[in-house]
Amino acid sequence: MDAALIPPSSVLIAVPAIPGWALPRGSMADPVEAAFIVGAALNSLDNLVRSDPPWAGAWRARLALTSAAAAARHVGRSEDEAALRDAWMLRPPDSDPGPAGRLLAAWRRLAARSPNLDATTLQSTCALLGLGWSPQLAAVPEEIDRHLSEGRPAPLIAAAVLRAVATAAPSAGLLGWWVADQVLALRLRWALPVPLLMAGAHGAAFRGAGRGGRLRPADEGFDAALCLAVAQASARALRCAAEIAPRAARLQTVTPKLRAKGAGEAIARLFEDDAVPGTLATAKLSRWGARRLFERLEALGAVRELTGRSSFKLYGL
Repeated sequence: MDAALIPPSSVLIAVPAIPGWALPRGSMADPVEAAFIVGAALNSLDNLVRSDPPWAGAWRARLALTSAAAAARHVGRSEDEAALRDAWMLRPPDSDPGPAGRLLAAWRRLAARSPNLDATTLQSTCALLGLGWSPQLAAVPEEIDRHLSEGRPAPLIAAAVLRAVATAAPSAGLLGWWVADQVLALRLRWALPVPLLMAGAHGAAFRGAGRGGRLRPADEGFDAALCLAVAQASARALRCAAEIAPRAARLQTVTPKLRAKGAGEAIARLFEDDAVPGTLATAKLSRWGARRLFERLEALGAVRELTGRSSFKLYGL
């Protein structure tokens, strides 16, 4: 949809918040309390997902970036969010973004496509994540289907899937977290997944008596920890949405003031993605025109320049 045609009321949607009494804190051993906390958190997140605000694409893409940065740390890489964003946004069209950029590609794929967990999808995702394919992983989709058919709560299915992936391929931890987000979307019947769990894979929820003081999928107490991790991830996702929503509303407000040809397409890109190059060129917008447009939007307080550089600038909500 052209951003100029988005009704202002749809941009100004109120972002739900998790009630203060249900905010997750620290680690939690009581499974009943963990289930209570995650139910309240997922209800708030579900309300936002189902409202499908026009800026949901930018929101999911930003969460994908956060997940990819966590994945990079998980495998011992040094790239942070800024470096990953550069690897993806500044690469030549259709070129290989490199190992770090492929991590981001995996989570961007998760955020942009309907949940799909067949063996072909898992194998191609392993390639993006830099993981070898294990024939044992081909059985994971069938196990997911079994859990979904039993109607178990979404976080418990995600925990079971993390165990299944860890059993099938102990070195494929990244894939387990990627699949867990897909499972949440399938069980909650979301049209698109929300990148949630990777960012908290090494967080406080999993502190326990497991190896190295961390709970692993096979450890007792992991299900309660995963519930807490889902609650914490939901809170992070809602905070991110609360930051984006007023910026999106501001962008919509200033749109009528823009006279640049092709501005509508550039603004639509800002609603759809984490970042847009300042040198964006389209059929109706030249690179020079894009530069002036983004500078104008920044001056109006409608976008942020995300890099702090004087060249190769990137803009976003």
